[in-house]
Amino acid sequence: RTTITFDTDIMVGDGSLKAGSYAIFTKPSATSWDVYFYTETGGGGTPQEWDESKVAAMVRAEVMSMEMPVETFTITLDDLHSSGATLGMLWENTYVGVPFTVPSKEMTMKSIESVMAGPSGNDYFAAATFYYDQGMDLNKAKEWIDKAVAMNSNAFWMMRTQSLIYAKMGNKKGAIEAAKKSLVAAKAANNADYVKLNEDSLKEWGAM
Repeated sequence: RTTITFDTDIMVGDGSLKAGSYAIFTKPSATSWDVYFYTETGGGGTPQEWDESKVAAMVRAEVMSMEMPVETFTITLDDLHSSGATLGMLWENTYVGVPFTVPSKEMTMKSIESVMAGPSGNDYFAAATFYYDQGMDLNKAKEWIDKAVAMNSNAFWMMRTQSLIYAKMGNKKGAIEAAKKSLVAAKAANNADYVKLNEDSLKEWGAM
């Protein structure tokens, strides 16, 4: 089966199509083709039993004639632009195009709003973890993990990383304090793995 995958929701025909993979089936006629986006992508050829509930979208596309014939059924992406493209299908002397659009403006605005709002706690945590794992600037790692913890007061996994960064910097007192907070939060969340990790570290640092 010929399939296509969209990594974001699109608008096609008169409706929307959710992000995902679809099998493409066509029903040709002399003046138009019905193009189906079918949710069941496995198997070969047209399904033995056609299930209308699996038709995510159907578009009727006008037939256009081509001077040069195409021997095999071919799919192309034509008229690419910032907000969409045309899904082209060629066969023999026939071309049909199915235009689709993506919400690029909305996606860009969302990205801009996120950036302008500043880094999230998860952003700070990811940066601090990377610097710690790679043995890079620990002062920056500490700055970022402190901000991450301040923005996520119950995030025991962040406090765990905070304790490790402090320990690596030689701040044993700060490491113990962070590990104890992580332990309390991990117990409250019933996370046995982090309870053990923190208890092991506290024993290692002579705090238990």
